[in-house]
Amino acid sequence: MTSLPNRRLLRSVGVSVGAFVLFGTITGLLPNPIYVRMVERTPADYLFLVATAAFAGAFVYQRSLADEPIGDRFAAGGIVGGFLAFGCPICNVALLALFSSSALMTHFDPLRPLLGAVSVVFFAGLLYYQRRRCEVC
Repeated sequence: MTSLPNRRLLRSVGVSVGAFVLFGTITGLLPNPIYVRMVERTPADYLFLVATAAFAGAFVYQRSLADEPIGDRFAAGGIVGGFLAFGCPICNVALLALFSSSALMTHFDPLRPLLGAVSVVFFAGLLYYQRRRCEVC
């Protein structure tokens, strides 16, 4: 019985570290030879990367404790919002296909910190709501 909480904790830490490394690598926040970031890195980018990875791990941990897990779609939305907040706007193929690079830099780039803040509040609200519904949490 004592190994079960340790497995949950290890899984959630693994999700956090995995999300940090994966998202940091594919957005160029963690320098690597595979990807070159086109937009300058800011402290806010690193803040939102860490917050998104931490909230993803916390969600996985809380979800494993709940009898009836909820919020998977909301968590996915929080992760996508966080990714868009710290990702390079002109390197994102989906955004670039929808909009021009000049439109992204003019209109979307200034909104990235706001998107990151909304994502963090969204994730924190989800974790709070999930915790209120779970007796074990």
